[in-house]
Amino acid sequence: MLNEPGGKRRRDKACLAATVAAVVLGVPFLVAQASKPDPKELAAVEKIRARIEEQAKKTATEKPAPYKVTIPNTIVSYGMAQIPAGQLTMGSSAAGARPDEQPVHEVKIDAFWMQTHEITWDSYLMFMFADQAHEREKPDALVDALSRPTAPHLEMSFGRGNNGFPAISMTQHAANKYAQWLSAKTGEFYRLPTEAEWEYACRAGGDGRLEPLDDYAWYKKNSPQGAFTSGTYHNVGTRKPNAWGLYDMLGNVMEWTLDQYAPYTAAAQQNPWARATKPYPHAVRGGSWKDDPAAVTCTARVASEASWKRQDPQLPKSVWYMTDAQWLGFRLVRPAALPSAEEMYRAWNNGVELDPY
Repeated sequence: MLNEPGGKRRRDKACLAATVAAVVLGVPFLVAQASKPDPKELAAVEKIRARIEEQAKKTATEKPAPYKVTIPNTIVSYGMAQIPAGQLTMGSSAAGARPDEQPVHEVKIDAFWMQTHEITWDSYLMFMFADQAHEREKPDALVDALSRPTAPHLEMSFGRGNNGFPAISMTQHAANKYAQWLSAKTGEFYRLPTEAEWEYACRAGGDGRLEPLDDYAWYKKNSPQGAFTSGTYHNVGTRKPNAWGLYDMLGNVMEWTLDQYAPYTAAAQQNPWARATKPYPHAVRGGSWKDDPAAVTCTARVASEASWKRQDPQLPKSVWYMTDAQWLGFRLVRPAALPSAEEMYRAWNNGVELDPY
Protein backbone atom coordinates (compact mmCIF):
# COMPACT_ATOMS: atom_id res chain seq x y z
CA MET A 1 0.00 0.00 0.00
CA LEU A 2 1.03 3.62 -0.42
CA ASN A 3 2.64 5.24 2.58
CA GLU A 4 -0.06 7.13 4.47
CA PRO A 5 0.94 6.52 8.11
CA GLY A 6 -2.19 7.64 9.96
CA GLY A 7 -4.64 6.49 7.32
CA LYS A 8 -2.82 3.22 6.85
CA ARG A 9 -2.99 2.45 10.58
CA ARG A 10 -6.73 3.16 10.59
CA ARG A 11 -7.25 0.97 7.51
CA ASP A 12 -5.15 -1.82 9.01
CA LYS A 13 -7.19 -1.75 12.24
CA ALA A 14 -10.43 -1.75 10.28
CA CYS A 15 -9.21 -4.62 8.10
CA LEU A 16 -8.09 -6.59 11.14
CA ALA A 17 -11.46 -6.07 12.86
CA ALA A 18 -13.28 -7.17 9.72
CA THR A 19 -11.00 -10.18 9.39
CA VAL A 20 -11.67 -11.28 12.97
CA ALA A 21 -15.40 -10.81 12.42
CA ALA A 22 -15.19 -12.82 9.23
CA VAL A 23 -13.42 -15.67 11.00
CA VAL A 24 -16.04 -15.69 13.75
CA LEU A 25 -18.94 -15.50 11.32
CA GLY A 26 -17.45 -17.91 8.82
CA VAL A 27 -17.51 -15.28 6.05
CA PRO A 28 -14.78 -15.63 3.36
CA PHE A 29 -13.67 -12.03 3.95
CA LEU A 30 -10.08 -12.54 2.84
CA VAL A 31 -11.16 -13.84 -0.54
CA ALA A 32 -13.34 -10.79 -1.07
CA GLN A 33 -10.61 -8.49 0.26
CA ALA A 34 -8.21 -9.82 -2.37
CA SER A 35 -10.72 -9.52 -5.21
CA LYS A 36 -10.95 -5.72 -5.43
CA PRO A 37 -7.75 -3.70 -6.07
CA ASP A 38 -7.05 -0.72 -3.86
CA PRO A 39 -7.41 2.29 -6.21
CA LYS A 40 -4.39 4.20 -4.87
CA GLU A 41 -2.15 1.14 -4.93
CA LEU A 42 -3.34 0.24 -8.44
CA ALA A 43 -2.56 3.80 -9.58
CA ALA A 44 0.98 3.39 -8.23
CA VAL A 45 1.32 0.08 -10.07
CA GLU A 46 0.17 1.72 -13.30
CA LYS A 47 2.88 4.36 -12.89
CA ILE A 48 5.50 1.68 -12.31
CA ARG A 49 4.29 -0.19 -15.40
CA ALA A 50 4.57 3.01 -17.46
CA ARG A 51 8.14 3.44 -16.19
CA ILE A 52 8.96 -0.14 -17.20
CA GLU A 53 7.54 0.42 -20.69
CA GLU A 54 9.55 3.62 -21.06
CA GLN A 55 12.70 1.85 -19.91
CA ALA A 56 12.08 -0.93 -22.43
CA LYS A 57 11.99 1.64 -25.27
CA LYS A 58 15.40 2.95 -24.24
CA THR A 59 16.92 -0.54 -24.13
CA ALA A 60 15.14 -2.16 -27.05
CA THR A 61 18.03 -4.49 -27.86
CA GLU A 62 17.73 -8.11 -26.74
CA LYS A 63 19.10 -8.83 -23.28
CA PRO A 64 22.25 -10.94 -23.24
CA ALA A 65 22.07 -14.27 -21.47
CA PRO A 66 22.85 -13.94 -18.63
CA TYR A 67 22.97 -10.22 -17.77
CA LYS A 68 23.60 -8.07 -14.70
CA VAL A 69 21.62 -5.27 -13.11
CA THR A 70 23.03 -2.61 -10.79
CA ILE A 71 20.47 -1.03 -8.49
CA PRO A 72 20.42 2.69 -9.42
CA ASN A 73 22.57 4.99 -7.28
CA THR A 74 24.26 2.01 -5.60
CA ILE A 75 27.12 -0.40 -6.23
CA VAL A 76 24.94 -3.44 -5.54
CA SER A 77 24.27 -5.69 -8.52
CA TYR A 78 22.69 -9.06 -9.23
CA GLY A 79 22.67 -11.53 -12.11
CA MET A 80 19.73 -12.66 -14.23
CA ALA A 81 19.65 -16.07 -15.95
CA GLN A 82 17.48 -16.75 -18.99
CA ILE A 83 15.01 -19.59 -18.44
CA PRO A 84 13.56 -20.93 -21.72
CA ALA A 85 9.93 -21.84 -22.23
CA GLY A 86 9.28 -25.54 -21.82
CA GLN A 87 7.46 -28.33 -20.05
CA LEU A 88 8.06 -30.35 -16.91
CA THR A 89 6.51 -33.24 -15.08
CA MET A 90 5.92 -31.50 -11.76
CA GLY A 91 6.12 -33.41 -8.49
CA SER A 92 7.72 -36.76 -7.68
CA SER A 93 6.70 -40.39 -7.92
CA ALA A 94 10.03 -41.61 -6.50
CA ALA A 95 10.15 -43.96 -3.53
CA GLY A 96 9.99 -41.84 -0.40
CA ALA A 97 8.26 -38.89 -2.10
CA ARG A 98 5.92 -37.11 0.26
CA PRO A 99 2.16 -37.09 -0.38
CA ASP A 100 2.15 -33.36 -1.16
CA GLU A 101 4.56 -33.99 -4.07
CA GLN A 102 1.88 -36.06 -5.79
CA PRO A 103 0.18 -36.66 -8.13
CA VAL A 104 2.77 -35.80 -10.75
CA HIS A 105 1.32 -33.68 -13.54
CA GLU A 106 2.39 -32.00 -16.76
CA VAL A 107 2.99 -28.26 -16.70
CA LYS A 108 3.90 -25.87 -19.51
CA ILE A 109 5.92 -22.78 -18.58
CA ASP A 110 6.48 -19.56 -20.53
CA ALA A 111 9.97 -18.06 -20.75
CA PHE A 112 11.27 -15.87 -17.92
CA TRP A 113 14.42 -14.58 -16.31
CA MET A 114 15.45 -15.56 -12.79
CA GLN A 115 17.91 -14.03 -10.37
CA THR A 116 21.03 -16.18 -10.29
CA HIS A 117 21.40 -15.79 -6.52
CA GLU A 118 19.15 -15.43 -3.52
CA ILE A 119 18.40 -11.86 -2.45
CA THR A 120 21.19 -10.68 -0.16
CA TRP A 121 21.18 -8.32 2.78
CA ASP A 122 23.24 -5.95 0.63
CA SER A 123 20.14 -5.17 -1.45
CA TYR A 124 17.36 -5.98 1.03
CA LEU A 125 18.60 -3.48 3.60
CA MET A 126 18.25 -0.77 0.93
CA PHE A 127 14.57 -1.64 0.76
CA MET A 128 14.25 -1.67 4.55
CA PHE A 129 16.03 1.67 5.01
CA ALA A 130 15.78 4.37 2.34
CA ASP A 131 19.07 6.03 3.31
CA GLN A 132 20.95 2.82 2.44
CA ALA A 133 20.14 3.37 -1.27
CA HIS A 134 20.88 7.15 -1.19
CA GLU A 135 17.19 7.87 -1.72
CA ARG A 136 17.31 10.92 0.53
CA GLU A 137 19.97 12.47 -1.70
CA LYS A 138 18.26 11.56 -4.98
CA PRO A 139 14.53 11.45 -4.25
CA ASP A 140 12.15 9.54 -6.51
CA ALA A 141 8.51 10.32 -5.76
CA LEU A 142 7.27 7.01 -7.15
CA VAL A 143 9.69 4.91 -5.09
CA ASP A 144 9.22 7.08 -2.01
CA ALA A 145 5.45 6.45 -2.05
CA LEU A 146 5.80 2.67 -1.80
CA SER A 147 5.30 0.68 1.40
CA ARG A 148 8.45 -0.37 3.23
CA PRO A 149 9.07 -2.45 6.35
CA THR A 150 8.64 -0.95 9.79
CA ALA A 151 11.75 -0.92 11.97
CA PRO A 152 12.41 -4.44 13.31
CA HIS A 153 12.38 -5.23 17.03
CA LEU A 154 15.33 -7.59 16.57
CA GLU A 155 18.54 -7.59 14.53
CA MET A 156 17.17 -9.63 11.66
CA SER A 157 20.35 -11.47 10.64
CA PHE A 158 20.54 -12.76 14.24
CA GLY A 159 24.31 -12.34 14.13
CA ARG A 160 24.70 -14.67 11.15
CA GLY A 161 26.29 -12.02 8.91
CA ASN A 162 25.21 -9.44 6.34
CA ASN A 163 27.61 -8.78 3.48
CA GLY A 164 27.01 -11.33 0.75
CA PHE A 165 24.69 -13.42 2.90
CA PRO A 166 21.06 -14.14 1.96
CA ALA A 167 18.42 -11.91 3.54
CA ILE A 168 16.17 -13.91 5.86
CA SER A 169 13.07 -13.88 8.04
CA MET A 170 10.80 -11.75 5.86
CA THR A 171 7.13 -12.48 5.26
CA GLN A 172 5.84 -13.29 1.80
CA HIS A 173 4.22 -9.84 1.86
CA ALA A 174 7.62 -8.27 2.48
CA ALA A 175 9.13 -10.24 -0.42
CA ASN A 176 6.28 -9.07 -2.66
CA LYS A 177 6.78 -5.43 -1.68
CA TYR A 178 10.54 -5.74 -2.22
CA ALA A 179 9.74 -6.94 -5.74
CA GLN A 180 7.57 -3.87 -6.29
CA TRP A 181 10.28 -1.57 -4.92
CA LEU A 182 12.96 -3.16 -7.10
CA SER A 183 10.72 -2.89 -10.16
CA ALA A 184 10.21 0.83 -9.56
CA LYS A 185 13.94 1.33 -8.97
CA THR A 186 15.21 -0.55 -12.03
CA GLY A 187 12.44 -0.22 -14.62
CA GLU A 188 12.13 -4.02 -14.93
CA PHE A 189 9.14 -6.01 -13.67
CA TYR A 190 9.98 -8.46 -10.88
CA ARG A 191 7.86 -10.80 -8.78
CA LEU A 192 8.20 -14.01 -6.79
CA PRO A 193 8.25 -17.18 -8.91
CA THR A 194 5.24 -19.45 -8.92
CA GLU A 195 5.82 -22.93 -7.54
CA ALA A 196 5.83 -24.31 -11.08
CA GLU A 197 8.37 -21.74 -12.30
CA TRP A 198 10.57 -22.39 -9.28
CA GLU A 199 10.57 -26.18 -9.76
CA TYR A 200 11.10 -25.84 -13.51
CA ALA A 201 14.13 -23.60 -12.94
CA CYS A 202 15.47 -25.91 -10.22
CA ARG A 203 15.29 -28.93 -12.53
CA ALA A 204 17.12 -26.97 -15.25
CA GLY A 205 16.04 -29.26 -18.06
CA GLY A 206 16.81 -32.44 -16.11
CA ASP A 207 15.48 -34.31 -13.10
CA GLY A 208 16.93 -31.79 -10.65
CA ARG A 209 19.27 -34.19 -8.86
CA LEU A 210 22.58 -32.52 -8.03
CA GLU A 211 25.28 -34.96 -6.97
CA PRO A 212 27.25 -34.94 -4.82
CA LEU A 213 24.89 -32.64 -2.90
CA ASP A 214 27.79 -31.13 -0.93
CA ASP A 215 29.07 -29.54 -4.13
CA TYR A 216 25.82 -27.68 -4.79
CA ALA A 217 24.07 -27.02 -1.48
CA TRP A 218 24.52 -25.90 2.12
CA TYR A 219 22.43 -28.26 4.25
CA LYS A 220 22.43 -29.87 7.68
CA LYS A 221 25.58 -31.94 7.14
CA ASN A 222 27.90 -29.18 5.89
CA SER A 223 26.42 -25.91 7.21
CA PRO A 224 27.83 -25.74 10.79
CA GLN A 225 30.34 -22.91 11.00
CA GLY A 226 32.19 -21.18 13.84
CA ALA A 227 29.85 -20.44 16.72
CA PHE A 228 26.90 -21.81 14.76
CA THR A 229 27.49 -25.44 15.59
CA SER A 230 23.95 -26.42 14.66
CA GLY A 231 24.28 -24.77 11.26
CA THR A 232 23.87 -21.41 9.56
CA TYR A 233 23.54 -19.81 6.15
CA HIS A 234 26.57 -19.06 3.96
CA ASN A 235 27.50 -16.43 1.39
CA VAL A 236 25.46 -16.84 -1.77
CA GLY A 237 27.12 -18.43 -4.78
CA THR A 238 29.79 -20.35 -2.87
CA ARG A 239 28.57 -23.70 -4.18
CA LYS A 240 28.22 -24.85 -7.81
CA PRO A 241 25.28 -23.60 -9.92
CA ASN A 242 22.78 -25.85 -11.66
CA ALA A 243 22.77 -26.30 -15.46
CA TRP A 244 20.97 -22.97 -15.99
CA GLY A 245 23.44 -20.96 -13.89
CA LEU A 246 21.30 -20.70 -10.76
CA TYR A 247 23.11 -20.87 -7.41
CA ASP A 248 21.71 -22.15 -4.09
CA MET A 249 18.40 -23.32 -5.53
CA LEU A 250 18.85 -26.16 -3.07
CA GLY A 251 19.89 -25.48 0.51
CA ASN A 252 21.30 -22.32 2.11
CA VAL A 253 17.86 -20.71 2.65
CA MET A 254 14.41 -21.88 1.62
CA GLU A 255 12.70 -19.60 -0.89
CA TRP A 256 9.24 -18.06 -0.99
CA THR A 257 7.03 -18.68 -3.99
CA LEU A 258 3.98 -16.70 -5.11
CA ASP A 259 1.58 -19.58 -4.50
CA GLN A 260 -0.82 -20.52 -1.78
CA TYR A 261 0.23 -23.98 -0.57
CA ALA A 262 -2.43 -26.34 -1.97
CA PRO A 263 -2.78 -30.00 -3.01
CA TYR A 264 -1.72 -30.94 -6.52
CA THR A 265 -4.17 -32.20 -9.13
CA ALA A 266 -3.39 -34.65 -11.92
CA ALA A 267 -4.63 -32.32 -14.67
CA ALA A 268 -2.17 -30.78 -17.11
CA GLN A 269 -1.69 -27.02 -16.62
CA GLN A 270 -0.09 -24.00 -18.22
CA ASN A 271 1.61 -21.35 -16.09
CA PRO A 272 -0.32 -22.35 -12.93
CA TRP A 273 -0.59 -19.94 -10.04
CA ALA A 274 -2.44 -20.86 -6.84
CA ARG A 275 -3.52 -17.36 -5.90
CA ALA A 276 -3.58 -16.49 -2.20
CA THR A 277 -6.93 -16.43 -0.40
CA LYS A 278 -5.71 -16.71 3.22
CA PRO A 279 -2.60 -15.81 5.26
CA TYR A 280 -1.47 -19.42 5.74
CA PRO A 281 -0.07 -21.53 4.32
CA HIS A 282 2.00 -20.30 1.37
CA ALA A 283 4.45 -22.51 -0.50
CA VAL A 284 8.18 -22.45 0.28
CA ARG A 285 10.79 -24.37 -1.71
CA GLY A 286 14.37 -25.65 -1.86
CA GLY A 287 15.28 -26.73 1.66
CA SER A 288 17.84 -24.90 3.80
CA TRP A 289 20.99 -25.08 5.88
CA LYS A 290 19.07 -26.85 8.66
CA ASP A 291 17.58 -29.66 6.55
CA ASP A 292 18.45 -33.27 5.82
CA PRO A 293 19.01 -34.28 2.16
CA ALA A 294 15.45 -35.59 1.78
CA ALA A 295 14.15 -32.03 2.18
CA VAL A 296 16.79 -30.47 -0.08
CA THR A 297 15.28 -31.37 -3.45
CA CYS A 298 13.56 -29.66 -6.38
CA THR A 299 10.21 -31.24 -5.49
CA ALA A 300 10.07 -30.92 -1.68
CA ARG A 301 7.40 -28.48 -0.49
CA VAL A 302 7.00 -26.63 2.81
CA ALA A 303 3.87 -24.87 4.05
CA SER A 304 4.35 -21.57 5.91
CA GLU A 305 3.09 -21.40 9.51
CA ALA A 306 2.02 -18.75 12.01
CA SER A 307 4.65 -20.20 14.39
CA TRP A 308 7.31 -18.61 12.19
CA LYS A 309 6.42 -15.34 13.94
CA ARG A 310 6.58 -16.68 17.49
CA GLN A 311 9.17 -14.17 18.78
CA ASP A 312 7.37 -11.18 17.28
CA PRO A 313 6.25 -9.10 20.31
CA GLN A 314 3.61 -7.17 18.36
CA LEU A 315 -0.15 -7.69 18.51
CA PRO A 316 -1.27 -8.11 15.82
CA LYS A 317 1.86 -9.78 14.47
CA SER A 318 3.96 -7.83 11.97
CA VAL A 319 3.17 -8.11 8.26
CA TRP A 320 6.90 -7.75 7.55
CA TYR A 321 8.90 -10.20 9.69
CA MET A 322 9.06 -13.97 10.23
CA THR A 323 11.22 -13.74 13.35
CA ASP A 324 11.52 -17.52 13.78
CA ALA A 325 12.27 -18.39 10.14
CA GLN A 326 16.03 -17.80 10.12
CA TRP A 327 16.34 -20.20 7.20
CA LEU A 328 13.88 -18.45 4.88
CA GLY A 329 14.66 -16.09 1.99
CA PHE A 330 13.72 -15.59 -1.65
CA ARG A 331 14.76 -14.71 -5.20
CA LEU A 332 12.76 -13.04 -7.97
CA VAL A 333 11.81 -13.66 -11.59
CA ARG A 334 11.18 -11.32 -14.53
CA PRO A 335 8.63 -12.72 -17.00
CA ALA A 336 9.64 -12.35 -20.64
CA ALA A 337 6.25 -10.73 -21.38
CA LEU A 338 5.16 -7.73 -19.33
CA PRO A 339 1.75 -8.45 -17.76
CA SER A 340 -1.14 -6.04 -17.32
CA ALA A 341 -1.16 -3.53 -14.47
CA GLU A 342 -3.79 -5.59 -12.65
CA GLU A 343 -1.70 -8.77 -12.89
CA MET A 344 1.28 -6.83 -11.57
CA TYR A 345 -0.92 -5.57 -8.73
CA ARG A 346 -1.97 -9.14 -7.88
CA ALA A 347 1.66 -10.28 -7.81
CA TRP A 348 2.61 -7.56 -5.33
CA ASN A 349 -0.59 -7.40 -3.27
CA ASN A 350 -2.20 -10.69 -2.34
CA GLY A 351 -4.55 -8.99 0.13
CA VAL A 352 -4.07 -11.56 2.89
CA GLU A 353 -1.00 -10.24 4.66
CA LEU A 354 -2.77 -9.44 7.95
CA ASP A 355 -2.07 -12.21 10.42
CA PRO A 356 -5.30 -13.45 12.07
CA TYR A 357 -3.52 -15.12 14.99
